[in-house]
Amino acid sequence: MSPHGNPEEPASSASEIKREAPKVAATTPAEQQHHEAPWSLWEVFVRSSRGLSHVHAGSLHAPDAAMALRNARDLYTRRNEGVSIWVVPAEAISSSDPDSKGAFFESPQGKDYRHATYYTKSEGVKHL
Repeated sequence: MSPHGNPEEPASSASEIKREAPKVAATTPAEQQHHEAPWSLWEVFVRSSRGLSHVHAGSLHAPDAAMALRNARDLYTRRNEGVSIWVVPAEAISSSDPDSKGAFFESPQGKDYRHATYYTKSEGVKHL
């Protein structure tokens, strides 16, 4: 029988079959860590009960979203604190600069009508 499992074909002679042993690089654990891809940073958001918003719970490192979700469950909901978990790659989050708060969040001049404090309560209107 041939090495490929076909009985019709004759097996090659041993001199024609070249088999190489798998090459094993002699590396130390430190070198192996250097060659492995680094784990991504994930931000974790937990919703404590239905109807509430997700709240940032912390960060963790994981190789992929599935592992990040499992690790987030183990780290941030040990005592049944949550009903839902979001994990988001940290590089996917964009944020404003806290130092430029004034310029970023100030209402443009002349557009006070965008705020509820601009309006007065109408008389005769109930439930306001």
